[in-house]
Amino acid sequence: MLAPLAQSGAMNALPVKSDTTHRPRPQPRSAFRVFRSITTRWMDNDMYGHVNNVVYYSWFDTAVNAYLIEKGALDPVASPVIGLVVETQCQFFASLAFPQEIEAGLRVSHVGRSSVRYELGLFAKGEDLCAAMGHFVHVYVDRSTLKPHALPAPLRLALETLA
Repeated sequence: MLAPLAQSGAMNALPVKSDTTHRPRPQPRSAFRVFRSITTRWMDNDMYGHVNNVVYYSWFDTAVNAYLIEKGALDPVASPVIGLVVETQCQFFASLAFPQEIEAGLRVSHVGRSSVRYELGLFAKGEDLCAAMGHFVHVYVDRSTLKPHALPAPLRLALETLA
């Protein structure tokens, strides 16, 4: 975290001690309800030799939507109600890299009238603590009008397992 620049307009910002008392900590497998396997790909690694941050967000999307498709709560081509991601966040605790098998833990922390907050943990296969965790919020809308829509019954049913 950087301190505000001095009134003089000085370009040197001073480091400020960050508050570590509220820093998220990796969570164990037991904190998640359902797991999906994801295999890393050659192209997932960046030039630093680990999975690039944008890939983690893709894994979040993949884990949630694969679960919803499997449970019959989503048909990506024909569902009249679709979920749009309106918020996403990720905390990183340990590196993941190709070749490695990842297990994505999934849970739901909030279900509203037309929105759901999914929380995910990404685990190296066999590890008890997640290497990364985060969330994203789906707002469900009518596919043709893009106006918020109440969660359909099949979706609510699929979410019960995750809550």
